Amino acid sequence: MGPETTEESQKLQGAVVTYSPQEHGYRDSHERVTRTEIGRRLAALKGYAFAGEYDCSAGYSGPVYFIPSDTLLAREATGLGIRSEHDLFGGVAPYGFVATKAITHSLVDPDAHAPTGWSLEFGRRVQDAVLFGFTAFSHDDARHAAARLLERGPARTKPVRASAGRDQTVISTAAELEAVLKEIEPAELSHSGLVLEENLTDVVTYSVGQVRVAELVATYHGIQRLITDNRGEAVYGGSDLVVARGEFDALLGLDLSDEVRLAVSQACIYDTAAMELYPGLFASRRNYDVAAGLGSQGQRRCGVLEQSWRMGGASGAEIAALEAFRAEPTLEAICASTFETYGAAEPPPHAIVYFRGEDEQIGPMTKYTIVESYGDAR
Repeated sequence: MGPETTEESQKLQGAVVTYSPQEHGYRDSHERVTRTEIGRRLAALKGYAFAGEYDCSAGYSGPVYFIPSDTLLAREATGLGIRSEHDLFGGVAPYGFVATKAITHSLVDPDAHAPTGWSLEFGRRVQDAVLFGFTAFSHDDARHAAARLLERGPARTKPVRASAGRDQTVISTAAELEAVLKEIEPAELSHSGLVLEENLTDVVTYSVGQVRVAELVATYHGIQRLITDNRGEAVYGGSDLVVARGEFDALLGLDLSDEVRLAVSQACIYDTAAMELYPGLFASRRNYDVAAGLGSQGQRRCGVLEQSWRMGGASGAEIAALEAFRAEPTLEAICASTFETYGAAEPPPHAIVYFRGEDEQIGPMTKYTIVESYGDAR
């Protein structure tokens, strides 16, 4: 019998597809290409065929595994046949705000404006795992929140859907807040919210996360790197991860510094509270950004900034770690790094390249992953 065609393999085993719904907005070409390369590797891990972008008219006869460009809402996921973490690389949220950094902080007052489905209990559960701050859904609530924060020192305003540290503003006065609020329509603020939190200096941003694909589970901690992009802005430049085979307890069983252990513990608190207090939330890919730095009085501060329940900047390293664990069943930990470089940088010869070219919005860039043994990289 000859080799199976892609269509025959798809029918017998299943299909991995990327999914980029129009209503989720524009995504840069480097993200589309990267998602395709991640899709090919996930298909190999699952023993499925890679079938490209999802086509609702294709009539897939076997199971379909999705790689969405964003966290999906429950109604959309149900329509696609996504019912559990085994059906996608990413997550499903019951409300749109749950998929953003809006949930990280409490309201400035229990009676403050909030969207339907907002959990007051979540803010109480995670208050010791996040920085001091608030989420506001009205201009008046934002002013009240800023007044509370500015009593302690400078604050940072953060649009809830911005990524890579873009569009954030440090404020020290009420007048500076007003300049920020002037750019936000009341309807947009009511719908999405605005995060206001204490500003840290000398910041290290840790990544803590977990991925679950087929029978494989990998949990990690790492440090993010900032680099300068083609416009001269400081943006995310990749992550250096230490990945353990298994759950969070396997990661905590490694030799960790006190601050990394604190960051992992805070991410666990956040993760558990979100899954328990927002029914309908599930994810096969979970990533938490945890910032450690100096507060306004020079004290060391550490807390979760936000979550990501979709394919992200560290996913190349996550998949590489899963591949290593699949290839070596006795391997318990590995190091994997992702890199995002701008300009005409040449990736190392042993790198796994996910994108190299000209992005139509941000110019020339390269994205790649490097894997090292756990002992060699420490």
